[in-house]
Amino acid sequence: MRAAFRDTIEPVEGSPRDRDDTGRARNARPRDGLGRPLPYGAPGVERQPEGVPRPPDEALAEAQRLLDDGKPFHAHEVLEDAWKTAPEPERELWRGLAQLAVGLTHLARGNAKGAHTLLDRGAHNIEPFRDNPPHGIDVAGLITWAGTTTPTPPRLVATPSTPGPHHP
Repeated sequence: MRAAFRDTIEPVEGSPRDRDDTGRARNARPRDGLGRPLPYGAPGVERQPEGVPRPPDEALAEAQRLLDDGKPFHAHEVLEDAWKTAPEPERELWRGLAQLAVGLTHLARGNAKGAHTLLDRGAHNIEPFRDNPPHGIDVAGLITWAGTTTPTPPRLVATPSTPGPHHP
């Protein structure tokens, strides 16, 4: 019966989807500085490459650079890559940092409700690291900031050490 059903299905026609080399769906549309899709052909902001493994200090430096440049959506992509490649004990920390960056993105886009939801979620996920924060991350400062919903977060690392690869 299944074979007979498959034989009656006609292919669907439409515009092809953007896909990467592995066949995963990707949206190649240009984006603005807050990650919103723009029409094809429109000038956009250079996108952050996805799937770039970085050591924690480089991920934090790059995310901070993007935050300083007013690109929280792009910082979120860096932090999301760190989350996906982090050792299990730190995954929720990186997930929470990515959620804080997305919350900041929603705040910048004027979506207060979405910002509040993501900032709460991010603060909740980094809370277990408050007493012993790895990599010099200012967990306590970030949690306090997330509760205020002000547009300017504290630096990810309380006392910046050696600049990352993108700083002179």
